[in-house]
Amino acid sequence: MSVKHAISVGIGLFIAFIGLSHSQVGVIVSNPATVIGLGDVTSGGALLALIGILITGALLARNVKGALLIGILATTIIGIPMNVTPIETFEMANMFKIPSLKPILFQFEFAEIFSFDMFLVLFTFLFVDMFDTVGTLIGVSDKAGMLDKDGKVPNAKKALFADAIGTTVGAMLGTSTVTTYVESASGVAEGGRTGLTALTTGFLFLASLLIAPIFLLVPAAATAPALVLVGLFMMSPIKKINFDDFTESIPAFVTIIMMPFGFSIAHGIVFGILSYVIVKVLAGKAKDVNILTFILFAIFIGKFILDAFNK
Repeated sequence: MSVKHAISVGIGLFIAFIGLSHSQVGVIVSNPATVIGLGDVTSGGALLALIGILITGALLARNVKGALLIGILATTIIGIPMNVTPIETFEMANMFKIPSLKPILFQFEFAEIFSFDMFLVLFTFLFVDMFDTVGTLIGVSDKAGMLDKDGKVPNAKKALFADAIGTTVGAMLGTSTVTTYVESASGVAEGGRTGLTALTTGFLFLASLLIAPIFLLVPAAATAPALVLVGLFMMSPIKKINFDDFTESIPAFVTIIMMPFGFSIAHGIVFGILSYVIVKVLAGKAKDVNILTFILFAIFIGKFILDAFNK
């Protein structure tokens, strides 16, 4: 349970880091001397993002419904005189035009399907997609208070099946992976608790195809505040972690820090499970680790061996 709660916290830090480090935001930037550092927050996208965080935060503090959306719209408007909102790119002629899928639809490479390279790609993407999905399901469900008494996600089989269909169909259509994603936390933060939330989002995405030029006006600096504050919402399960028991708190801490620092939900889960098993065994508490966790431990070690072999 400590690792499951840590997944939610790690995802919160991860999406906040994504929002602040986006190339068009630049609150956090790469720094050769310190790996990462503070960007120029006195102008441009970084300043607009910080203004957006303050505006959205004030709306949340006042319990305004739709605070995240209102914050995005307000920040976009403020970005116009700051020359951050790209109004010059808006083209009315492109409104209500659906882009063609012809260049990317069903572009398969069957000649490579039985190659070793294909196996490595398949295994790697299966691993990353599955554990990113599992991590998001656990983290968002934990935040929504939907985990059962055993810490399990209700209807997880159906959720994973839906994710698998989206991944497969999306790949056939030539898009980037259609999968469960961390931004789902924003729906939960606004009160979403059922599949109707996702269904509504899906229809809105479909409608957005017709008015895509309008959405392209929204700069990354306007959406960054939403990611940062949703990251805040995802932090609350940290109160459920037992920090007095180091065999619980150390794996939880490793899970939390490896998501943003490793820039991957899957990496956070992997290192969390590995550290959990190792710390428990070395502390003489191997009986606390169930057989499935030992199996996951073996699979993760196998992946590292396979990655090393591939090099």
